[in-house]
Amino acid sequence: MTISRLRKKQGFTLIEIMIAIFLLVVAMLGVISVTVMVIKGNSFSKTMTTATTLAADKMEELKNTPFASVVTGNDTQETLYTRTWEVTDGSPATGMKTLVVKVAWNWQGTGHNVVLRSIVSQ
Repeated sequence: MTISRLRKKQGFTLIEIMIAIFLLVVAMLGVISVTVMVIKGNSFSKTMTTATTLAADKMEELKNTPFASVVTGNDTQETLYTRTWEVTDGSPATGMKTLVVKVAWNWQGTGHNVVLRSIVSQ
């Protein structure tokens, strides 16, 4: 064997190792950014589900309240959500009431809300 053949079989060069490390770092940054986006999406979904549940619970409570006792009001739930409900008497017709339940909250500095509407009659 000649010396030139031995040099070709010695292993990886520093440039090859640097390129491999660069490719691994780029791949890991991609995985990390996707993971962060998934975590934020799950967090928002949780707050949206909670707000929708709070609105649905209040709507059911209002529907199960005697017709004459259904009135406008508001409350705060879990310190993050503000729930308001509006009752419009005689809408859309006499002997009916329109119920609008709104749950509002701030998520990462942006305001969001869920609104449910229904009509009850005597």
